[in-house]
Amino acid sequence: MKNAPFRIGTRGSKLALTQANLVKDLLAKNGINAEIIIIKTSGDTFTDRPLHEVQGFGVFVREIDDSMLAGKIDIAVHSMKDVPTERPSELTIAAVMKRDSPYDYVLTRDNTKLIDLPEGANIGTTSLRRRAQLLRFRSDLQIKELRGNIDTRLRKLKEGQYDGIFMAEAGLERMKWDLPGERLDPDHFVPSANQGTVVIVTKKDSEAEKAVKILDDERTRIETRIERIIIGILGGGCLVPIGAFAKTEGNKIHVRTEVLSVDGKRCVKIDEFINPADYEREAERIGNELKKKGGGRLVDEAVKMFTAKRGK
Repeated sequence: MKNAPFRIGTRGSKLALTQANLVKDLLAKNGINAEIIIIKTSGDTFTDRPLHEVQGFGVFVREIDDSMLAGKIDIAVHSMKDVPTERPSELTIAAVMKRDSPYDYVLTRDNTKLIDLPEGANIGTTSLRRRAQLLRFRSDLQIKELRGNIDTRLRKLKEGQYDGIFMAEAGLERMKWDLPGERLDPDHFVPSANQGTVVIVTKKDSEAEKAVKILDDERTRIETRIERIIIGILGGGCLVPIGAFAKTEGNKIHVRTEVLSVDGKRCVKIDEFINPADYEREAERIGNELKKKGGGRLVDEAVKMFTAKRGK
């Protein structure tokens, strides 16, 4: 085993550092030394525009991948939903950690429920999926872009720039912030693929890969793999409102997945239980079925729309 500490690469946000330090501490409990190296990414730099306008999906991951390929770090810790389905061949997802809450969470200034907010209320989110699902739920809402770290988003809410903001409940859990709010029903707000999951990336066949295997959670790996297969078949990355959520319930896996139009007026959805013994083939079937039922057309529409906007 390596004598020098493994180098863990991470973004510098509070949440990213919390996740990286969690991995560092868990490795230390198993007698494995590591140190944190902060890497600034383009996604952190361009905070004045929506993420889908910043060079596409994977904007928080690409520079960290490059640092690993260049030998500057040994381990990378990411929110799994930020990691593209297409990956450099030299790298591997060495460990998928046990999933925290996969659900969306709404915070409002006076803890009003989403359904009870006044007509035309301003809701902040950067996610095209959340935007489309919100407009489907209440077409009168005004959706405003919301960038910045967790502290910045909460400050903007408190200042009255927004009547409510969308967040991933897992981020609040990891920061140990018990804030009053509303967890949204996944039947109506299907979460983003891999939401609530921390993933550890290393080079293939490396000492780092062997070291972090102890942190892998098989159930979460299977559930998130199902979600990634589905969105990989549909394509479109962050340019498309797609939800995919797999959850083990008894001896079956409950799979909810949907593709929406950008305005939330149209939707193609599949909700069913599958056999865990054949989960990869079942996930491929669901992805292809969703695509054939009209999801592929909605993906193409969204990609064309945002590609045209970028070209202007």
